[in-house]
Amino acid sequence: MTAARVLVIGLDPAKIQGWDPEPVQAAMARGRARFDDHGIDADWCLVALDEDPEGVITEALTRADHACVVIGGGIRKEESLLELFEEVVNLVRRHAPGAAIAFNTGPEDCADAALRWLRRPR
Repeated sequence: MTAARVLVIGLDPAKIQGWDPEPVQAAMARGRARFDDHGIDADWCLVALDEDPEGVITEALTRADHACVVIGGGIRKEESLLELFEEVVNLVRRHAPGAAIAFNTGPEDCADAALRWLRRPR
């Protein structure tokens, strides 16, 4: 499809206390495969809330040129993470100003979220 590179930012399910990460990890594997199906290079930046998520995200944003950044629902939908969500959006604006910002509904449709923007003329 395209040589565009996508960055997916989300919470690391293995580092969320008191919850079984396996269903989310399996969904993420299916989501990664969808990028492969479309020939899209995708980097995944999974953060732990207690391990400097802003620093980890900044490093991921500056490591490569991304045409699109998908911000996952774990960060976006959780009301207690509103400040982190705002920080993520502003980090993308600052460190990847040319990247489109997309939102998924779950780990399996990250490629679909990115494709909505990658298909648009830049």
